[in-house]
Amino acid sequence: MAMALSEWLPPQAQNILLVLFLSFLIGLEREEKKATTDKYVFGGVRTFPLIGLVGYAMASLSGSQIMPLALGFIAVAGFLLLSYWHKLVTGGLAGLTSELAGLITYLIGALVFQQHLWMATTLGVASMLLLELKGGLEGLAKRIAPEDVVTFTKFLLLTAVILPILPNEAFSPFQINPFKTWLVVVAVSAVSYGSYVIQKLSKGQGGVILACVLGGAYSSTLTTVVLAKRSAMESSPPPLFSGGILIASGVMYLRLVVLLALFNAQLMRALAPSFLALGLLAIAVGWLWSRRRDAGAQALQDPLAPRNPLELRAALLFALLFLVMLVATQLAAAYLGHAGVYTLSALMGATDVDPFIMGMTQASASVTPPSVAAIAILVAAASNNLAKAVYAFALAPRHVGVQSAALLIGLAALGLAPLSWLL
Repeated sequence: MAMALSEWLPPQAQNILLVLFLSFLIGLEREEKKATTDKYVFGGVRTFPLIGLVGYAMASLSGSQIMPLALGFIAVAGFLLLSYWHKLVTGGLAGLTSELAGLITYLIGALVFQQHLWMATTLGVASMLLLELKGGLEGLAKRIAPEDVVTFTKFLLLTAVILPILPNEAFSPFQINPFKTWLVVVAVSAVSYGSYVIQKLSKGQGGVILACVLGGAYSSTLTTVVLAKRSAMESSPPPLFSGGILIASGVMYLRLVVLLALFNAQLMRALAPSFLALGLLAIAVGWLWSRRRDAGAQALQDPLAPRNPLELRAALLFALLFLVMLVATQLAAAYLGHAGVYTLSALMGATDVDPFIMGMTQASASVTPPSVAAIAILVAAASNNLAKAVYAFALAPRHVGVQSAALLIGLAALGLAPLSWLL
């Protein structure tokens, strides 16, 4: 069809047909709006195509000069302003969508003449969708809480504003790269933010198991602490909590695989088989354990209230910890040897495992051999599981604490098994 038109019609006629088509779609949507309301609505299937033709004609007359095209835009805007004034006089409160659609239609005509066909088509389709989906978009605005908008804005600040302006080069004797440092913060925040969004969307409908999976993607340590404290206030069977804690720790290994894949493919290839096996095994055993004696995985709703993962202070603190771990790893490797790196990994795994492991992805090859970095990451993950075992035993009631500690100690022991072929 398009080839037939190109053969029978000159280029200018094809452009005019495109303007008429896009303008007609917008006018058709406004015509439907007229049929469903008693209020005054500007334009329809004739007015919008005429505006599009005016834009095309003004662009043709303007040539390479912008002033005639701008004057035409002002003239059309003046007529649209009269329409809006009429709405205010006759109906009180009034929207501007029809008038703004008229301005966009004028620009579509001008863009088509300038051969910006993709942009003109995109503006036309996007305008029609925005006009047609008014009810759904307004309903979405009511369903999204203001704090969620702020959270998404913070995510854009971290990714689209701060990251691009940082220099991508190494500074100081420790080879600190600001861009890569912040990229680590963005990656960890993105995984946490994805978990946060799913938690908000699910609204506790998946029960404790889904909450533990999502909580493990955010922070398995925090999930362990929250579940251990919650078990003292709930009447649900102990296997439900201890199994959920093990599931969260299993998800931690899957999260580490994702982060390693993003920042160090060599370490990912060395550790992914072990981490995937440990993660899937822990999730499966945790789920089966939570079902013991009809524990009822759905009995406890929303055990983990979604927590905002994008506090700017937390992001800055993570970046600071990452830099500290990077420097500490280099100093330990230089002055204490491999044993110093392993000791540091055991100590840091007991606090916050992510900054240390992300530091190892940057130190691998340049400061520490990949095999040493892989062993240090294994030790840190196992140490983190032991720390969570202590938290669960100390914070949860006796039955939950004993079960959780035993499961986590077992996972820590299995997590050290790959050392047999890495050493």
